[in-house]
Parts: sequence; structure tokens; C-alpha cells
Amino acid sequence: MPEKDTVLKHPKDPSALLDVIRDVQARSGRVSDEAVGRIAAHLKLSEAEVRGAVTFYHFFSLDPRGASTVYLNDSITSRMKGRTAVARAFEEEAGCRFGEVSADGQVGLFPTSCIGMNDQEPSAIVGGVVFTALTPDRARAIVRGLRAGTPARDLAGPRGDGANQSELVRSAVVNNIRQRGPVLFGAHERGAAVRKAVSMTPEKVIDEIKRASLLGRGGAGFPTGLKWEFCRREKAGRHFVVCNADEGEPGTFKDRVLLTELPHLVFEGMTVAGYAVGATLGVLYLRSEYAYLRDHLEAVLAGLRQDGLLGQAVAGTKSFEFDIVIKSGAGAYICGEESALLESAEGKRGEPRDRPPFPVSSGYLNLPTTVNNVETLATAARILVEGAAWFKAMGTAQSAGTKLLSVSGDCARPGVYEVAYGLTVTELLDLAGGAGAKAVQVGGPSGTCVAPAGFGRKICFSDLATGGSVIVFGPDRDIFEVVENFMDFFVEESCGWCVPCRAGNVLLKKKFEKVARGLGTESDLHDLEAWGKLVKATSRCGLGQTSPNPILTTLKSFPELYAAKIRKGEAFVPEFDLAAAIQDGCTAANRQPECKESLHE
Repeated sequence: MPEKDTVLKHPKDPSALLDVIRDVQARSGRVSDEAVGRIAAHLKLSEAEVRGAVTFYHFFSLDPRGASTVYLNDSITSRMKGRTAVARAFEEEAGCRFGEVSADGQVGLFPTSCIGMNDQEPSAIVGGVVFTALTPDRARAIVRGLRAGTPARDLAGPRGDGANQSELVRSAVVNNIRQRGPVLFGAHERGAAVRKAVSMTPEKVIDEIKRASLLGRGGAGFPTGLKWEFCRREKAGRHFVVCNADEGEPGTFKDRVLLTELPHLVFEGMTVAGYAVGATLGVLYLRSEYAYLRDHLEAVLAGLRQDGLLGQAVAGTKSFEFDIVIKSGAGAYICGEESALLESAEGKRGEPRDRPPFPVSSGYLNLPTTVNNVETLATAARILVEGAAWFKAMGTAQSAGTKLLSVSGDCARPGVYEVAYGLTVTELLDLAGGAGAKAVQVGGPSGTCVAPAGFGRKICFSDLATGGSVIVFGPDRDIFEVVENFMDFFVEESCGWCVPCRAGNVLLKKKFEKVARGLGTESDLHDLEAWGKLVKATSRCGLGQTSPNPILTTLKSFPELYAAKIRKGEAFVPEFDLAAAIQDGCTAANRQPECKESLHE
């Protein structure tokens, strides 16, 4: 299809901007100046707005990305599992470095952050197809195959398990479901939650969720029933339900498994929420890295419509109309923040909004919206069928029910575990085969790094809260390498709107690197702590409010590692080593004595 027709096939609706850009990018491998103009004219936007969106998202580009593009995960877990050797093999076979396109324009190599495959690293997205458990030999074979014209899908290897084997998914991804709990993986009759909901008043549905004390499973832990109640109370012509399926926190992949194996449960939860808040439309915001699941999800939605569980007169109730659409992201960690997600779903740059107003009063299209996590909505559906008392009988007094954990890193059994809240880190390590761990990162980079002395702590909202990511670091891992990788991630993913996050994280990273190189002093450690607290306190959204955590939590958990790095008794140690900087020049000029004398003068 000609590029012009690719643009014109979309509606003249500014909210379709990301969809238009995505199609142009897929067709041409870039968004050219000419395409920018066409998109702007078609959607009646300025070219600046179109360029702004293109440059904001990781998977869009104004410059060519190659006929086939390789996005290789650069998360710490990928590095732990051999990414360096895999990257070198890609570069040698393609004849270019990462961040470049090969001379023949056939292959582009680009790093990317976690793509939700931490349990099967190293992983990559090649031509929209997910590749897992990569080796150097496979990397070379992929490049050779792409150059020979073999479709990426045919190079991906055997299909994984469960729905990954279906014709609609056809993915090499493996679910790695290690422990099935009674809530999410319990027996569930299709449509039972929706039928139960419409037999009650919306207020009774909300009351049941409130009595269950269901807290948001995305990590923040806001009471779900209260959020639904606040949204329902808002006086407006329309209300919306938005499912946040943008699990971008490195190390998290449990929503990937839910969307693969239990999408009907997630959609039932959205429908129950729609009934409760008075919405007629739900939006599933699907992260770009999970685009391979889209056809599968659309088929499930079609089946629910056919069964009368979506659309007009849901579950035979003439007064209840509700449907669900899917909108895709384009690669931006910040879009996991609910207001940034809403901006992106509306076709804009995913920049966080000022709050208040909160989404429950001014959300999607500036109308009342409840934004809930994938796991939260699936859990709500099960609560409505089984009852609040059943749910509260599990977990702890403050953290009812179960939690789905994504466990990866140095453990024998990486994968997804549904556990009751209150499980200790030690108990989780026993389940996953992580004996001898040096540290456990709970909650991803934005969470807490726990040392062995803290392995008795509990995973729950009153102790170690987590959206689901748990990364195990074995006894030989370098904690400073972990922290540096996490800080690189936050510097890269900052939207740049506020100074504390945009500049503060860069300064923190530079100060940390000084300490890690053995050039730090006691005052530098004090600066790391003070600056980290300042960035947390003054940043606009959750990214900046948690980005210093890799430094702050390791300072607290591993003070001896930092103490061993610093120059004790010295008030100032310069970062710049003049003698080392001019050494090559002195050697080349054969002027070693003169150079030394000049430095002493």
C-alpha cells in the first residue's frame, strides 16, 4: 500500500495519531518529513505535534531503522544471562554497531529496555516478533536469515506453551507458570462475574469490592472499590474504564501471562468495572512489546460479543451496554503512570498530567475514568463470583488475597507465582530455587533492594510492596553494576518534563559513578542520599519519585560496599585525572619526562 494510502485509511481523528504513525513506521521503516506533513494534514494537527509524538516513543523514528530492525533487551537480567556475547554476535554478523543500520540498509540494531521476557533472556523483538533465550549462534542465524529474505516469524523457533501455540499468537514465548493460586488460576466459569454483577445494583458491586479490601495490584495499592465509587459519583455524560496493560517495570511479566492465558477474566473484570461506574466503553492500553498478542485479544473480545457478554444488552440486561477497544503504546516506560497512559491513549505524547484533577473526575477524553491494572481487574472478577469473605481469608490483615509475582534472575525456576500476601523473601527464594542469593530486588528498579539480613521481610503492602517484579542476584553479582543499569534506565526513560527528574537523575548517576570508580569521599555518599531524597520529593510523577531508589536502597542495605569504595580522610577527590588524560599524547610524542615535570609545576 502506498504511504499516502496508509495515512488516508485512518479516520480524521487526532486520537488516531499513534496508529497512523505505527502503520507508516511499519511500512517504511521510518516516518519521513513527507509522511509527517501528510499525517499532520490528514489529522489537522501541526507538524510539530506529529514530530513530537514520533520522537517521544522508542519504536518510532524520523530516521531509517533498517528493512529489519532488531531491538535487543538491555535490562540487567538480560546482561546476567549473556546479552554481551549475543550483542557482539549481532554486530559482527550485521556489520554495524548497536544504534546503527548496516551499510546495505537491511538490518538495524538497537538496544531497548525490558520487553517483558525476563524469565527467558536474552530476548529481542525482531520485525515485531519476540525471540527468547538467544545465543550468539542464534543471533548470527537471525541476521543471515533476514538478509536471505526469511520472515522473522519463521526464524523464531518452536512455539511456546498454552495459547502461545495458537495460530493467532504463534510465539516462541513460554508462560513459565510455576505456581497456580486459588484466585487468578482458580476454576472460573466464563461470564460468571458479569452475570453476577448485573444481578446486583452497581452500588452493591462496589460495596463487595470495598468489603474485600482489594488494593490495586499495579504497585500503588489504592483501594479499588473507592476508586470505582469516586468515578461513579462524578456527574458526566460518559464514564470510562481503562485497563493499564503497560507493564514496563523491568522484571515484570505477570500481566503478559494473564493476557495470554486468562484474557477473558481480564475483560470480565473490565466489564464488571464498567457496570459499577456507569461506563459504556473500556480501553485496554496494550504495551507495544506485547503487540504479538493483539490478534489473540481481539478474537477473545469477538467471542465475548458473540456470547452476549459485550455490546448491547450485556448478559441479557437491556439497560447495560458495554464494549472494549484496544489501543497500543509505542515504547515508553512513563506510560505506565496512569495520566501519561491516558495522554498516550488519546494519541499524544505520554507526558504525565498535573494532578488534581485525578482521572476519576477528568481522565480519558477529560471524562470520569477508572484506571486499573490487568491483575486488579482479573482479581475483581473472581471476588464478585466467590465473595469478599473468601478473598479476605487469604493474605494478611492489611493485604488481602494473593499476588502474582514475576521472578527472574539467578534462580533455578524463573517464572510466575501466585502466592498469598505475607510470604517472606526467604520462602519465595525457596520456591524459585534462589538459594545463596546476595540480594533480591523487589518491585523492579523503582522498588527495594533487599540484602540477606532482610530476607525475613514479607511481601505485602505494609512491608515490601511490589507491582510484581522480583529479581534474584546470586553471590557473585556486582551490586554496583546492577545500580548503574537501573539508573541508566531511569535517565533514558524520563519524559524530561520536570527538572528534578530530567537533570537530577543524571547528576545522581554521575555522582554514583564517581563513587563506584573509587574516587568518592564521605561527602559524596551524603550527597547521594540528600540528592536522592530531593529528586523523590520534588519530581512531578511516580517515575522521578522512585528513580533514586536503586541508589538509596542499596546505600541502606549494603553500606559496607559503599564504604569500601570511598577515600577515607580525604575531603575532595577530583573526578578528572589529568595525568591519565594526557598519557596517550605523551607516549605518542615520546615526552614522558617532560609531561611529568609539567604536571608538577
